[in-house]
Amino acid sequence: MAQASASIGAEAPSAPALPADFLFSDYQPRSPSDTVLHQVVVEHLETFLEEARARSDGYGVPIFVERAFRSFIECGSLGGGFARIRCPDCGYERLLPFSCKRRGICPSCAGRRMTELSAHLVDSVIPPVPVRQWVLTLPYPLRYSLAWNHERARGVLANFVAVVQDFYRRRAEEQGIVNSQTGAITVIQRCGSALNLNCYVRYLA
Repeated sequence: MAQASASIGAEAPSAPALPADFLFSDYQPRSPSDTVLHQVVVEHLETFLEEARARSDGYGVPIFVERAFRSFIECGSLGGGFARIRCPDCGYERLLPFSCKRRGICPSCAGRRMTELSAHLVDSVIPPVPVRQWVLTLPYPLRYSLAWNHERARGVLANFVAVVQDFYRRRAEEQGIVNSQTGAITVIQRCGSALNLNCYVRYLA
């Protein structure tokens, strides 16, 4: 079994020679710096941030947006830190770069988060019963307001949930079920398929 140890910028000692017929795994570490997205962000990030500040009286983009972009640049880079994986039996070693673990701009980390959450919901949360998806879309001026005001977004979500739960309770009472309780999974989404600002609510119940 392989053992992992974290190392920042440290050069790992060379592994001993392995037999010629040794079978390595097909795993190939990803190389974000080779992607078009990474190259565009590296080349244009500072210009983008400067233009955003110029258009907003010096405020610029929210700090969490800038942090996500800068973390994405270091994602998968050995210069940003790595874990050294070494097999104690054969001595084979591999350097595994740290990931940024950010949501939004990084397709690898965002995809991994979505996959893990989906598997968790299916395997451990949602029971084997019919589930309906509700989507609350909002007028454009309100979308912009909710995107910047988290408390307001939570208030809209709470009201939406209350209305849907009341609908289910009334339907249950029509079937002779009283004092029913509903369970739900809610998600506030903040962008559309084109990465445009589009704040809306998804509700599974």
